[in-house]
Amino acid sequence: MYAFFIVHLGSRQVVYTAACRHPTQEWITQQLRNATMDGESPKILLRDRDDKFGASFDRVAEGVGIRVIKSAVRAPDMNAVAERFVGSARRELLDHVIVLDDQHLGRLVVQYKEYFNEARPHQGIGQRIPGRPPAAIDITKPIVAKPVLGGLHHDYRRAA
Repeated sequence: MYAFFIVHLGSRQVVYTAACRHPTQEWITQQLRNATMDGESPKILLRDRDDKFGASFDRVAEGVGIRVIKSAVRAPDMNAVAERFVGSARRELLDHVIVLDDQHLGRLVVQYKEYFNEARPHQGIGQRIPGRPPAAIDITKPIVAKPVLGGLHHDYRRAA
């Protein structure tokens, strides 16, 4: 099974995810259409050299004003933010869950994306959370833990 995702480089926010058992060029291209459906699209898209990113993918990207850059051969550091998300998803989610089918994987990836964007602090951006700006914290309120991904992780916040 495969997961497709788009990460905003500056904020480290995962903006789109999808999952599939047997991705094809057509499926990958459709995911790009789905991700840019609202009229918002990145200026530049860095992708690897997988054959699943075909000419149709590049044409769709060009059609919505995206400049596609292919990463160098055997240069994972060139796309370090994406590699980091993949590693985090594997270590923090997939190593602890038995995935039943591609729909299950799709739901898990969406839930992990929400946790990654809204609850999980990131060392690379000063312990901030990508999905929300830093806010004033009332330290007099008790801390509450909200289970995420069936209790695999927890979101710790001050009570309202």
